[in-house]
Amino acid sequence: MTVVQKYFADLKDTIDLLEEAPIETAVSALHNARLNEKQIFVMGNGGSASTATHFVCDLNKNTRADWLPHFRLIGLTDNMAIFAAYANDEGYENVFVKQLANFLRPGDVVVGISASGNSENVLRAMQYANDTGENITIGLTGFSSGKLGPMVDIHMHVPSDNIEQVEDLHLVLAHLMTTALKQKVQEEKRLQLQS
Repeated sequence: MTVVQKYFADLKDTIDLLEEAPIETAVSALHNARLNEKQIFVMGNGGSASTATHFVCDLNKNTRADWLPHFRLIGLTDNMAIFAAYANDEGYENVFVKQLANFLRPGDVVVGISASGNSENVLRAMQYANDTGENITIGLTGFSSGKLGPMVDIHMHVPSDNIEQVEDLHLVLAHLMTTALKQKVQEEKRLQLQS
């Protein structure tokens, strides 16, 4: 088997192991946050930061509809000036929690993406979200899910020890949720037309 064949074979096997229920629960939570005009915060490091930014872009742009409130998403990795200021002055482990302290309100949604599930800055932000009001926390993990998996309300786990494939599938999950949320837009339109 070539490297290409093995990569695709392993990826297909991992896709077959993904659980559907947490994905559907996350989609519902995000849709309800939209309808109730709650804020959604997304974060991650490295490749997960790229996935977070990509997810924020897709949901903010690709799900717009005149008959619904817009998504209110902020990528906590996207303001490099504030990110660097917190990292320099208060430690890299606090770059997300310090931003949340400025904006998080009860009922908001916090999404953390961490392949290992052990990124300290993500964990601190999630703990803050859990301790501050009735917020919903969503985690995307890989490997053994680390500390993040057990501490979130909704856990989407990629059961793989291959970092590239974990990151591949986190982006797939982001695209899947975007697709499902676009479908929710059309469902809402049909409901409005029926009423």
